[in-house]
Amino acid sequence: MLISFILSLTVLPAVALPGSYHSDGIFDGFQSDPAHSNWKLSQDGDTRRLESSAGSGGDMRGVLVSVTLLEPTVWRCLRLHYRVTASASLQMALRSEGLSFEQPLWSSHRTPSSSPSDTWSHVSVDIPKAAQPYRVVLEGLAGGGGGANSVSVADIQLTDGYCIECDFEEEHLCGYSNQPNGTVKWSVGGRLSQASDNTSGHHMFADSAQARTLQEVSQLLSPLTTEPLLGCLSFLYQLQQAEGQWFSLHARDRQGQYQGLWRAPEPSQHLQEWVPVKVDLKAPYPVQLVFEVAYNSATVGRVLLDDISFSPEFCNAATEPLFDTSVASCDFESGFCRYRQTGPSAPMWKRVAMAPNPYQAGDHTTGSGSFLLTAPNVADRSSSYVSRLVGPVLPGPRRFCLRFFSSLRGGLGSAAPPLAVYLQHVSSGGLREVWHQTQSTRDVWIKHEVTVNTKHSAQHVLFVSACKSFWNCTSVALDDISLTLGDCAPPAGCPDSLLCDFEAGLCDYSQDQDDSADWLRTRGPTPTAFTGPIGDHTSGRGHYLHIEASNMLSGQQARLVSGPLRGSRGQQCLRFFYCLYGTGTGDLRVLLRKRNTALTTGLGLSGKDADVVLWQRSGEQGISWLRATVNYQCGEQHQIVFEASRGSSVLSDTAIDDITFERGPCSGGSRAGLPYVP
Repeated sequence: MLISFILSLTVLPAVALPGSYHSDGIFDGFQSDPAHSNWKLSQDGDTRRLESSAGSGGDMRGVLVSVTLLEPTVWRCLRLHYRVTASASLQMALRSEGLSFEQPLWSSHRTPSSSPSDTWSHVSVDIPKAAQPYRVVLEGLAGGGGGANSVSVADIQLTDGYCIECDFEEEHLCGYSNQPNGTVKWSVGGRLSQASDNTSGHHMFADSAQARTLQEVSQLLSPLTTEPLLGCLSFLYQLQQAEGQWFSLHARDRQGQYQGLWRAPEPSQHLQEWVPVKVDLKAPYPVQLVFEVAYNSATVGRVLLDDISFSPEFCNAATEPLFDTSVASCDFESGFCRYRQTGPSAPMWKRVAMAPNPYQAGDHTTGSGSFLLTAPNVADRSSSYVSRLVGPVLPGPRRFCLRFFSSLRGGLGSAAPPLAVYLQHVSSGGLREVWHQTQSTRDVWIKHEVTVNTKHSAQHVLFVSACKSFWNCTSVALDDISLTLGDCAPPAGCPDSLLCDFEAGLCDYSQDQDDSADWLRTRGPTPTAFTGPIGDHTSGRGHYLHIEASNMLSGQQARLVSGPLRGSRGQQCLRFFYCLYGTGTGDLRVLLRKRNTALTTGLGLSGKDADVVLWQRSGEQGISWLRATVNYQCGEQHQIVFEASRGSSVLSDTAIDDITFERGPCSGGSRAGLPYVP
């Protein structure tokens, strides 16, 4: 069966509706990447199509790459319309000199459907300033399971400036759209008044004549920001009457939480003239700007909006800088950071470290570092034990996401929750519980995410571990505390790394076809006792890869192969976590496989015979997930291979998790691998 992948640029007919668009065939500056399928650009009527065909099996991939942008210090915005059908997807990334991998910017999540979709969507993606020139990559992916899978893109526009900026002169309206709510809609107005540059142009307006009920509300939404924005937001507005309407600006996050930024004064002193506004914007997480107008009469007239712009400098030099959340982060490798203990009794949070061993898991950060552990004093047989760990002051009102890892260790059980998190009022000392532990799994690092709201006052974060008595107590381990602004949400792609935690599959990795066994994706413990991890490293409840030694013979191997990586003149950093637990454990190796096989073929060697060893461990290393860091450099296209060998017995389940590629060299690493320069 022949599977066809189609990436097409379609010219759409103009439609006289506010917010609609038609394509001008903007496709300049992008070309097919020769490292992937042989795309052919053709023109058929009003359609410019890029297509490739291949035999059945596997995903079909097509890549378009922009010209090199030689001014990386300029903030840019990439806008386009796209349509994906069935299991297809579209991704955006940056390709920088000196990196072997693309830096992810945005992805349309795969949404399998039984029938193709004809719905077009708009996306605006901010491209922040960079250290070196880069190219923009658009990658389309169509599933190879049969059926119609396609990706279409239209109106690709790459411009200088921020995506929230707009003068409403283009038909795409910079991605701004109406929020369906009542009968009053924002519409495009044209050549009715003078814009800020004294030239006739377009603007947006909402008209009270459309209102059918009292207090009708209309909202104009900006595209969702994709990068942190801290600075001054400017715009122009105009009112036709002094009273009868309320015009305001809000920021709305992905969870639907609103934050008021500005409101037009009442009654207005400036009628039927453009009024400039400057508002400080602090958006360290994705938000939408919401311009909202509410009417209490159908005769109030119009509210006009134009020339939205942004500057990375705050409007007022005296504006308080954004709270530095790093003050509340700690991995306890160098001490307690800004955390301290309180309480009438002796401190019971102890900072401990464990060397890798087959009996007790070490810390979460590296597997061999430091963490905190509650340790009641044997000599003190008090009726109860309370371990309090107080964090730095968090300002209010703010919403934060608190992330940390905990692990239950030993003890005889406890009637109370072994760990709870409180907010403690700085002035009054009052406590408010925001989370408590409900899991009873032991000896596994479990990830927790808690949204905390300091509301109207500054407060401390307080970790509390309580025991009813010495004989009714569970020790609690704590590690890797971090804090970010906003509600907890899946983190966006890191601009300088490429991570695979195997939660959504194998990412861009594949099984080697020339080995004896496969890596298996699983969660929880492996089927064989006394070997392999108890849970994954990412969260303690997710997925990881392992080899099942009971299905293999001694010496047999399983190899996991990365997708193609570009050659680079600079060092690359590979990090991952591994678990080699079991008395019969074999070998785990990281190999570099060059794509160019001409030399190996001339020597009569297969590709795997020419693999270069970058890192290796043999035999049992302990029950912990251990962190490995590997610095390497390769000047040509290559792949990274994870090779695990079955040892002398079935107690040989090797596991890996959380593979990350970063800009090298590795920093703060341990167990460094061997550098390789071809």
